[in-house]
Amino acid sequence: MLTAGLLAFSITSCKKNLILTPNDQVTQQQVFSNPASITQAMAKVYGSFALTGNDGGSGAPDIAGIDEGASDFFRQLWLTQDLSTDEAVYTYNDAGVQDMHNMVWGETNQVLQGLYDRSLYQITLVNNFLQQTTPALLASRGITGNDATTIGYYRAEARFLRAYQYWVLMDVFGNPPFVTENTVLGSGLPPRIARADLYAYVVSELKAIDPLLVKPMQNQYGRADEAAAWALLARVYLNAGVYTGTADYADAITYASKVIGAGYSLNPNFTQLFLADNNLNAGVPGGGVATQDEFIFTINYDGVKTQGYGGTQFLTHGSQGGSLENPADFGVASGYSEIRTTSAIIALFPTPPFTDGSHFPNNGNPDTRAQFWYPGQSLAITSIPVFSNGIAVTKFRNVTRAGAPGQNTTYSDIDMPLFRLSEMYLIYAEATIRGGAGGDAAKALTYVNLIRTRAYGGSTAGNLNSTTDLTLQFILDERGREFFWEGFRRTDLIRFGLFTSSTYVWPWKGGVAGGTGVGDFRNLMPIPESDLSANPNLHQNPGY
Repeated sequence: MLTAGLLAFSITSCKKNLILTPNDQVTQQQVFSNPASITQAMAKVYGSFALTGNDGGSGAPDIAGIDEGASDFFRQLWLTQDLSTDEAVYTYNDAGVQDMHNMVWGETNQVLQGLYDRSLYQITLVNNFLQQTTPALLASRGITGNDATTIGYYRAEARFLRAYQYWVLMDVFGNPPFVTENTVLGSGLPPRIARADLYAYVVSELKAIDPLLVKPMQNQYGRADEAAAWALLARVYLNAGVYTGTADYADAITYASKVIGAGYSLNPNFTQLFLADNNLNAGVPGGGVATQDEFIFTINYDGVKTQGYGGTQFLTHGSQGGSLENPADFGVASGYSEIRTTSAIIALFPTPPFTDGSHFPNNGNPDTRAQFWYPGQSLAITSIPVFSNGIAVTKFRNVTRAGAPGQNTTYSDIDMPLFRLSEMYLIYAEATIRGGAGGDAAKALTYVNLIRTRAYGGSTAGNLNSTTDLTLQFILDERGREFFWEGFRRTDLIRFGLFTSSTYVWPWKGGVAGGTGVGDFRNLMPIPESDLSANPNLHQNPGY
């Protein structure tokens, strides 16, 4: 990954959604005056995924009253995407957090404000980078040849990162403010963009940068390449019916197939995907290890260089505590007794034959993805603040494949994959089942069984026997098994019509112990009240 570092220059600010002129144009010119400093500026754009300001230097402000070290992007995304579902409950009464699982959030919820601000912050960084690195400006500063070519790749990658963050805003909030590098600085408050229009923009932007990106598995680890754009397109197309009212499963199949055909392959050992050296699961320039090129795009965390209390640090420490206080197994100094999962997720897996922890980390379950801790934990959740209520999760561990701890027992070395190959397999299968043109049921079955064979440790015992076994319910359940705690679940449940519905409930859904349905308006999160007050171009989503 590009070297992260805090750069001393002022940027276009999204504070209160204002489009502001940079405070110091001379400093801007200095920062973007040579290839080395432009590389540092690009590092800042990438670094804003994992860094939170004083904990490592992304320059991101403390947001929404959230503790600065806990305000990183993926932590806020996880709280929104997973804590609001059957995947997790949370012990403490942190600002806005309990409202997420109880599904009673409103327009002042701090978690949602945090995610909203974090996504807009990264969009702001991208816009500034693009404004300062146009071909004309580069030429005027004497930057030509190979340097200009390299910066051209940076620009395409920056546009990918912006498209990804606009996808987050589209998926979660629907109708956010919209600015690009072409927005005139000082022109006033950003306009609102309708969800369907934002969908069209994200699709068009990803297609536009496709030929401008480095080819799959040919970029530095942690940087976006062509396959990352295809993977995001596949995900966006799979959810087109939610975003626009018109499904597009054919294009979901097309772009999932492009990623699949690029040469990625599954690591045969699922338990290695979320360890301290999980960077070994990613393709590298020249191809990498043929059997382990699974990660398509990641947020890179480093126990020395990206010290904060979000991302995989939060998932590793937060899942430990009580009878699951195993620092040696987790590569951390101690656990927080903070997050665990519900009986609804446990029910997706075979009943484990061992419950004494003797087969850590998955208690001997034939499905190796069932990485849970049972001793001292109860399946029933009678009280959310009690950590022993709910099953603990052992999926994220800050140790290497050899069992050595990460670089730092306080912070995590575990990278977070935002896209990996198995998602493309399941997108292809689901879009085929839903009738997408170009899909082949036999091929879909093959893809699913590749995932199942890996899950069962190389055995075909868990494989499906026929395409008739490929049902939508199976796909939803398989996505739950494959991706729990990876930030997918809310989007998946909405696509299947189950997020708000009383058809499917889980413990404490809707704030009721046995679970209950909630209003369908909660399929969209509210635009934060602070931005509504500051920007009359915005208006609230229905129901809030």
